[in-house]
Amino acid sequence: MRRDYFELTVEGVDDADRQATPSVRIDFHGPDGLLRDRLSETDGDLLDADDVDVAFRLREPLSSADDPEGVVGVTNRYTGDFVLELNETATDVLPFIHAARDSAGDEDAHYRVEIEVDGERLVTYDKDTFLVYDHEGNLLRNESLIPSGVEL
Repeated sequence: MRRDYFELTVEGVDDADRQATPSVRIDFHGPDGLLRDRLSETDGDLLDADDVDVAFRLREPLSSADDPEGVVGVTNRYTGDFVLELNETATDVLPFIHAARDSAGDEDAHYRVEIEVDGERLVTYDKDTFLVYDHEGNLLRNESLIPSGVEL
């Protein structure tokens, strides 16, 4: 599935639109049925929030560029298959993770992912983990959103 089929919009990051739960909306503009198939289990039911993982992997060192590029990926937790990928920059993704942390107070941070097909909601996931990897595939713990008590 092509990365340019997707458009990403975030809410709850800027002080002006700060909300209790930051959210990211991913809108798909591609062939009918393609995304639904990837978001479905073998029985045809859509994957639940616990069935998918969200991560960001950098394509260049975080310190080497003004706005390092990377890829946001949503994967099927059990098969490892990519559901979708889209190009984003660190200055788009990392403030989102920080906003989720800031909105949590004393509780574990969380955020919402809404996936739409041509503007119509397909699924909504409430998530509490967002892993960030460097350009060599190493986990950046300080940049990631990891619930307390989780060992990786």
